Amino acid sequence: MITIPHKAKQFLVLIIKVLIVGGAFYFIYNQLANNDKLDWQKFIVLFQKNQSVGGIVFILFLSVLNRFFEILKWQNLVGFLHKIALGEATKQVLGALTAGLFTPNGVGEYAGKTLFFEKKDTKNVIFLNLICNGIQMILTVIFGILGLLYFNAQYDVITTKTVALLFGLLILVFLVSFLLKKFTIKGYSIERLIHKINEIPKPIHQKNIFLALCRFLVFSHQYYFLFLAFDVDLPYLIVIATITSVYFLASSLPTFQFLDFAVKGSVAVYFFEILGVNEWIVIFVTTLMWFLNVVLPVVIGSYYVMNFKILSPPEASGLSKGEGDKT
Repeated sequence: MITIPHKAKQFLVLIIKVLIVGGAFYFIYNQLANNDKLDWQKFIVLFQKNQSVGGIVFILFLSVLNRFFEILKWQNLVGFLHKIALGEATKQVLGALTAGLFTPNGVGEYAGKTLFFEKKDTKNVIFLNLICNGIQMILTVIFGILGLLYFNAQYDVITTKTVALLFGLLILVFLVSFLLKKFTIKGYSIERLIHKINEIPKPIHQKNIFLALCRFLVFSHQYYFLFLAFDVDLPYLIVIATITSVYFLASSLPTFQFLDFAVKGSVAVYFFEILGVNEWIVIFVTTLMWFLNVVLPVVIGSYYVMNFKILSPPEASGLSKGEGDKT
């Protein structure tokens, strides 16, 4: 087996850091500067008309709250392995978010978080991250389906037959999953997954669900308040139903984090056009949501990526002898 000298390994890590951070800033700039659908003049005029220091602070506060709930979720779940401080959880969440910016559906986030733990914990860290993201996805699906049903009841976008077919397919998926729960592929099965989930104490699961629900309510209402800021005057329920539908459908599509706003924007334009909202407003609101909830955390996460240090062999051996339990 070829061993890489520690100095060479440090240099390689530095190159990877620069590529991740440099790439992140390049894609962010490229999407904001070269998007033909973003009419900055209209935005500036509307901003000057409705500018409010209190409103700006409130929207920024919701962004902080959104990411804060995600950090609390991770701190809560990873406590099953090691108790970590809030600062450490922040570093892991934001650093992993930056690392996963260029990967499909943020898959790189899983690898990013494992770097903060010993090698023996890799599988457990990936599993806990799956639980962390999984509950958020389940809530998105539940609220999304409810939103779609309410939206469809008001505007009759899809027929009753199509709705029945979709529910039939959903029930079929659950039945197949139940019948094949013991079916094993390379040692893994649904039954084993359920057993592993049950190994985590119930209080951790309950707190995870509560924090995920809080986060969902925060970012969906941040979306709603941004539409209010752009003078969109529509009933609360129909706007919230549309927002939950957009998140559900957009989350179902494979995409990259840095293209997240483009995917959500396309879906949002379709739904909000039915409500009579101007396309440029929908695109701006979606872009602002992406900027506030992805770009800003990535900028902070870049600091943690650049300051990430690979352990030298002596440090690594010392960590494995017991220091890792202090993480």
